[in-house]
Amino acid sequence: MPVAGLVVTLTELDLVRDEACAALASDARITLGEMQRGGRLPVVLATDSVLEEQDLMNDVARTPGVLLVDLAFDDFSDVGSSAPTSCRQRRGREGRMERRGFPQGQRAGDGHRGRRPPRARAGRRAPPATQAVDPALAARVGDVTWGKAPCRFCGTGCTVQAGVRGGRVVTIAGDQLAPVNRGLLCVKGYHVGLALYGSDRLTRPMLKRNGRHVPISWEEAVDIIARRVIAKPRGFAFYGSGQWTIPEGYAAQKFMKGGLGSNHIDPNARLCMASAVTGYTSTFGVDEPYNCFDDLEHTDVVILWGNNMAEMHPVLFSRLMDRRSRGERVTLVDLTTRRTRTSAFADHVMVFKPHGDLALANGIAHLLIANNTWDRAFVERYVNFRKDSERPDLNGQAMTFEEYRRRIARYTPEYVETLSGVPAAEVRRLAGFFADRNLKVLSLWCMGVNQHTRGTAMNRLIHAVHMLSGHFGRPGDGPQSLTGQPSACGTAREVGTIAHLLPGGLLVANADHRHKAEEIWNLPAGRINATPGYHTVQMWKKFSTATAQGGDIDTIWVQVTNPGQSLPNLAELFDPSRTMADKFLIVSDVYPTATTRQADLILPSAMWVEKNGMTGNSERRTQQWFKMVDPPGEARADVWQTVAVARRLFDLGHPGMRDKDGEFIFRFRNAAGANVPSWEYPRFHEVNVDAQLFEEYRRFSRFKHKNLAPYEQYVSHRGMRWPVIEQPDGSWRETRYRFIEGEDPNVEAGKRIQFYHSVTHDDRASLWFHEHENPPEMPDAQYPFWLCTGRVLEHWHSGSMTMRVPQLRRAMPNAYVEVNREDAERLGIRDGDTVPRESRRGRLSLPAWIDGRASPPPGTVFVPWFDERLLINQLTLDAHDPISKQPDYKKCAVRIVPAGTRR
Repeated sequence: MPVAGLVVTLTELDLVRDEACAALASDARITLGEMQRGGRLPVVLATDSVLEEQDLMNDVARTPGVLLVDLAFDDFSDVGSSAPTSCRQRRGREGRMERRGFPQGQRAGDGHRGRRPPRARAGRRAPPATQAVDPALAARVGDVTWGKAPCRFCGTGCTVQAGVRGGRVVTIAGDQLAPVNRGLLCVKGYHVGLALYGSDRLTRPMLKRNGRHVPISWEEAVDIIARRVIAKPRGFAFYGSGQWTIPEGYAAQKFMKGGLGSNHIDPNARLCMASAVTGYTSTFGVDEPYNCFDDLEHTDVVILWGNNMAEMHPVLFSRLMDRRSRGERVTLVDLTTRRTRTSAFADHVMVFKPHGDLALANGIAHLLIANNTWDRAFVERYVNFRKDSERPDLNGQAMTFEEYRRRIARYTPEYVETLSGVPAAEVRRLAGFFADRNLKVLSLWCMGVNQHTRGTAMNRLIHAVHMLSGHFGRPGDGPQSLTGQPSACGTAREVGTIAHLLPGGLLVANADHRHKAEEIWNLPAGRINATPGYHTVQMWKKFSTATAQGGDIDTIWVQVTNPGQSLPNLAELFDPSRTMADKFLIVSDVYPTATTRQADLILPSAMWVEKNGMTGNSERRTQQWFKMVDPPGEARADVWQTVAVARRLFDLGHPGMRDKDGEFIFRFRNAAGANVPSWEYPRFHEVNVDAQLFEEYRRFSRFKHKNLAPYEQYVSHRGMRWPVIEQPDGSWRETRYRFIEGEDPNVEAGKRIQFYHSVTHDDRASLWFHEHENPPEMPDAQYPFWLCTGRVLEHWHSGSMTMRVPQLRRAMPNAYVEVNREDAERLGIRDGDTVPRESRRGRLSLPAWIDGRASPPPGTVFVPWFDERLLINQLTLDAHDPISKQPDYKKCAVRIVPAGTRR
């Protein structure tokens, strides 16, 4: 029996003997008493898959008497090179990955069958929210100093407790007091601290000379950037991501739009969340979900629109599955183009043809109207009907309900079946959930909907079926998008680091909005450019086009992203620039990547708790953390890098770096009110630069009712969902549900639901109609297969961090191509065969995995994109949504070229 208050430490180094590995590999479900030593239980995480590791951690977490599950890795002196090797993932001869090297105990396509999913713990009484560090940790782990921070990876926003000893993060715990994750982390989150300690961290600025990167000083690096800007200000672009912290993104935004008067700044959120932005904005008049993660505990039916939630958002998925373990009924409907781990838990799996989701949404709407099960009262009171203009945009044009009825009438179940491949009976079943207003229906989606050449339309149509059916406005009843990056909402969308936005949802094209921004930034009138900048695909296309042929971007500064791996159609958008002498690429990063290897100037960056930070997650929750450890070598925070370049431009006489009073646009003051030269790195930490940037940015949040609380409130809380409103007693109250009377303080009394940013200025949302249409590229006789790309559980985005974590790299060491068994047999492909794939843009050879973790339907292949050695985006196309400008990574045509070779 475990002792009361037992602290369970998950570490590989406690047990590395081969016999221990073999025992655990054969049965990961060891009992807590089997290896207990002196009141502590070292649990080796040496199973053959991260999913079994995840199960083991959650079994331990649910054991009575266990108060803490953490990952201790302080014994790794050099994680990147000296991690234990006795439990490496097993391989067959010639390195070919064998079946047993992937998750055990499952049949082809069964995903997680027979094993319990991760579950959140419940029932603990939380202390007051002002206690930002779990007191149980401080009391039970004596020589470790704890601090709270959101996880570095996805947009869920899990709060972790990071333990520091000897200047290093040595332990990670799920924060049991955190409302998002309630003590649970996914396998990436449990290992997030290890991401700091790869052996190949970038530690010095490096400039490419004669084809080689050589170290230079920070002073020289900053001067090089400033002089590139001075030489051609309009040819300079800034490319960031939803991995920027809020202050980092705000500094970059102010530097570009307020300093240079240029709008050529865009984030890689353009590649993942732009369609969600345009969908929300054109439906409700303002971006981001009206609802929150609390819906997971209240809903009756969850519709996943092309969303492999079990692997992409496992902590949120565990909250759903935890309800089932308590005996609650929650129906899961998986709308998908391939069977995944999520499908194994679904009550209904509906596999549709690529782009078939447009038809499915219209089929639901048709049946609601045809069967008179639409919510007439909701529609008449709260919505207007709209359709695309001749040139699609955010506003469209009005249409009547009768026109809508006529145009939706042809989407009968039988017609939808021909378009989507989903049987008519299943289309009726799907519509039946929306027809029953006694049920609470929650729609969730992510990249499957957004990375779509009709991504804006699909976002609008999901909102539309909820409003048409009246499934909106109750806890557990409504549409909600999920995000893939830790601050895709907080930084890319709220701060507005997008080419057409200003902070707080303001628009560069709106004269009044520009004037408001110039007032806050104390800029002379007219400083902010009214013309939107280049969106991501356009920016990189210009950079990869010769200057004489119209390629007017000659310098791009990249921070916190990896476009050399993540951009679509790399051969057109990225590679050509690397052969042009006048094109200069600057990259700030923490590790060597596909992008840094091609960079002209590399800047080493601080990462996660090596700096202060703030992020915003998928449910409008803003979180804060403090610097806990020093970055290695000369690595420095991205916000300092931006301010330092701005100051160098000021010193060189660039007029944009002066406000209307002639002062530097970035000013930071100490408690006595004196200016602190924070651009001088030895003095950077004299004041909290983050806090001062945030307080300035906070003024923007009031224009679109995205009210943010003072910085100090986020210090003492585990995140707060905006709008956050000060109460008469001086406290600050977050908002769970926007637009809902009694929840949202901006809704007028008696309105019940008020869309107060309505694009039609009448407090009504827009209910859009869109026709089904085919993708821009379809399989044909020459290229007969669909290619879909995406992520896997073990790795996050381009893998630049997670591939440095030994446990995650061993569990999923390389990319592969999923092949349907029927296709494999027809083509003579066996598991592990190296099979070339070709599209009209490129060719790539990958090891085949036949009906492995997931199972694509015949005629479809899937490839994850985390592996920089196997760049699948050499094949993807750069066709993009006409409104959001977001590319489609989920469907292009490829062919298989059997080569008969083996790995």
